[in-house]
Amino acid sequence: MLNRSDRSTAGEAEIRYLDGDFRVVRPGAFVRCAVTGVPIPLEELKYWSVDLQEPYVSPQAVLQRHFPERVKSA
Repeated sequence: MLNRSDRSTAGEAEIRYLDGDFRVVRPGAFVRCAVTGVPIPLEELKYWSVDLQEPYVSPQAVLQRHFPERVKSA
């Protein structure tokens, strides 16, 4: 993971999601949640799918992606 001082750009990063970790392919400050589109700072990235290669902003977003029929609309 990159430290704040290691980032060469402030834009969107390209990430390769691995089991329990991720690898920065193209440096940046954030990635976008695949469900909500909300920017996720790399320091706060905790949820992703290795199979789908996409990040999620929260556990709720993970549920929406993988079990949409079980998630109640608010």
